[in-house]
Amino acid sequence: MKRIKTKDLIPGYVLAEDVYSYNGQMILTNGTVLTDKIITRLEFYSIMSVRVEDEMQDVPHEEVLPAPELKEPPHSEIIKQSKDFTDFKNTFDDTLTDFKSSINNIVELNSPINTDELLNNTKSLINQAKNSSYSTMDMLHNMRQYDDLTFAHSMNVSLICNVFGGWLKMKPEEIDLLTLCGMLHDLGKLKIPDSIIKKPEKLTTDEYQLVKTHTVEGYHILKAQGVNVHIANSALMHHEKCDGSGYPLGLTADRIDTYAKIVGIVDVYDAMTSARIYRGPMCPFRVIELYENEGLQKYDAHFILTFLENVSNTYLHYTVQLSDGRAGKIIFINKNALSKPIVQCGDEMVDLSKEKDLHVDKIL
Repeated sequence: MKRIKTKDLIPGYVLAEDVYSYNGQMILTNGTVLTDKIITRLEFYSIMSVRVEDEMQDVPHEEVLPAPELKEPPHSEIIKQSKDFTDFKNTFDDTLTDFKSSINNIVELNSPINTDELLNNTKSLINQAKNSSYSTMDMLHNMRQYDDLTFAHSMNVSLICNVFGGWLKMKPEEIDLLTLCGMLHDLGKLKIPDSIIKKPEKLTTDEYQLVKTHTVEGYHILKAQGVNVHIANSALMHHEKCDGSGYPLGLTADRIDTYAKIVGIVDVYDAMTSARIYRGPMCPFRVIELYENEGLQKYDAHFILTFLENVSNTYLHYTVQLSDGRAGKIIFINKNALSKPIVQCGDEMVDLSKEKDLHVDKIL
């Protein structure tokens, strides 16, 4: 028996314990054989590690569909081949290097947080996208393979929060604040010792509890620096859920900071659509479906519905592969079934909301 971090799980592991959410709700039972879908569910509930048996079981592998023949390059490939995308990616890489240096200095050397400088660097990326042929979300959709997860994830969350603030029709100063909340929400992860974060064997109870304190650690660093209270609260509360199932405090909706509610949605979305140890990035429509099925009670209704509707629309005109192997272009988003768009496959219009066993398998 051993404890493994959720991000390192692969299909075939067998649970050696019942798994509960942070408010005591049972999620999975002892003996469950993990599949890709079940691992995704653990991530969705912010379960950071589980005990598994030493021996794995064979599980049916998801069918790998052959790449379809396309008459024209997919929308994502056109974006990635453009000069605008190359320029954005280069700027992102440079900004990420500076961001990493700044955050390490804040945590390790107690350097003062220059929020104006951090914000200006991020806004330069936003402005670059605004002056290009493609949106910020188009750029981020096609940059999902970064190895430096903590820092790239924080940059992604910051940029998506900036876009999300526009969807919510927030004031410019509120969007700036939300952008900073996203940028600094995971600051506390750098306070957890590598010897624990990277420990290969079972964590002790004390070590496991320490891993979960990254929210509190980030809050203390930010509060001591005198930053805006919403930034500190977003570090503390971004894993809280409106139904009380989150951590570290098990807060319910009325006690969770508004900015933290927004950051929490973006945090989960970005983490789940990034690459995993055993496969590439998860199809965003699968993540949207999980939100629709299990997330509407966990997140503020206005925020989650606004996010899902708008993020779904950012995939309009993208070429996708369906679960039956056909390829087509997304031409319409069903507002009442956001994970089930209408896809044009040749001369046929496929309404996935009317096809129970058919879904978007991947973005091409």
